[in-house]
Amino acid sequence: MKRINAVVLDWAGTTVDFGSFAPTQIFIEAFHGVFDIDITLAEARIPMGLGKWQHIEALGKLPTIDARWQHRFGRSMTTDDINAIYEAFMPLQIAKVVDFAAPIEGVVDTVSILRASGIKIGSCSGYPRAVMEKLVPAAEKLGYRPDYWIASDDLVAGGRPGPWMALQNIIELGIDSVAHCIKVDDAAPGIEEGRNAGMWSVGLALSGNEFGKTWDEYQRMSADDVAHLRQQAANKLFAAGAHYVIDTLADLPDLIEKINVRLANGERP
Repeated sequence: MKRINAVVLDWAGTTVDFGSFAPTQIFIEAFHGVFDIDITLAEARIPMGLGKWQHIEALGKLPTIDARWQHRFGRSMTTDDINAIYEAFMPLQIAKVVDFAAPIEGVVDTVSILRASGIKIGSCSGYPRAVMEKLVPAAEKLGYRPDYWIASDDLVAGGRPGPWMALQNIIELGIDSVAHCIKVDDAAPGIEEGRNAGMWSVGLALSGNEFGKTWDEYQRMSADDVAHLRQQAANKLFAAGAHYVIDTLADLPDLIEKINVRLANGERP
């Protein structure tokens, strides 16, 4: 049958950690702790979705951060600098990630709905394996575990925005066609990953990095403020190539029905 057989889900900001705060705050701490360079939360979010070493590299290339680096050291960030920050980042992230393992509201029920309809649950992350080995069991204790997961440093080919982690999910889950799969992510590199893998690519406008609010902050926002940030997030995700943008994973089952109609009519992503 021409229907969705699998979804490949991101982690922070998609299935756990509403607002994607676990990685962003650690980047801020690592930059300050190693080189006494202050970066903002907004800056830390810009490359979100990349592998963490690549994320640090991308931060160093931002004009604002490069200017601070040049002012302090008289040069741009080097590979040795990236390695030093990464080495500081890793133990901090490993220690902190379990504090952000709670499934986002609606995720556990949504996964149950998808499984009941025969859809397999894959996942991948910008986190390296050392972090995922802490996050996965912590999330499982709180009700969420996918059928398969892979980390950003597991494959020689690399991570996002390349298609390799998403495609490895399809191999391990035994899915017959990438056109029968959906990649769901809250950040641009993950959307590009899905497109590069030939899948339907779906962005999340409220729960993740682009919206950038905690659950409590979101609950206190006015309807106008929510609408404004939602639109900003959606625009970024569509610009990255998203076929659809929904608010949270809880909206996915209804969207899958629409995609199944398109598949039945012979359409592909």
